[in-house]
Amino acid sequence: MSNYDLEERLTEFAVQIIKLTDNMPNSRSGNHMASQLLRSGTSPALNYGEAQSSESRRDFIHKMKVILKELRETLINLKIILRTNIYKKTSDIETLIAESNELISIFVASVKTAETNK
Repeated sequence: MSNYDLEERLTEFAVQIIKLTDNMPNSRSGNHMASQLLRSGTSPALNYGEAQSSESRRDFIHKMKVILKELRETLINLKIILRTNIYKKTSDIETLIAESNELISIFVASVKTAETNK
């Protein structure tokens, strides 16, 4: 997978998160979870841009770990939203959960590789 593919994938993931959060119900829990998800779900794409401009191997690994942390937070947010039925179109959430899991796997492998090649 090239850098462009991963960048594009993270960007599309952020777009889908934005679309989902824009359609969350206007309730106390809906607003809270939408805010949490919006922050964590758009962060990986932005941090990936920073990782590409990292100043050192150590800085790169740190930024990749931040991306991984945000992806895991996003996954948990999505699971909470799914289990509480806050968002009614469950297929959208299930698709994002699957993509979160795939992205997490990619970044776990990338961090391991970067640490091995340190």
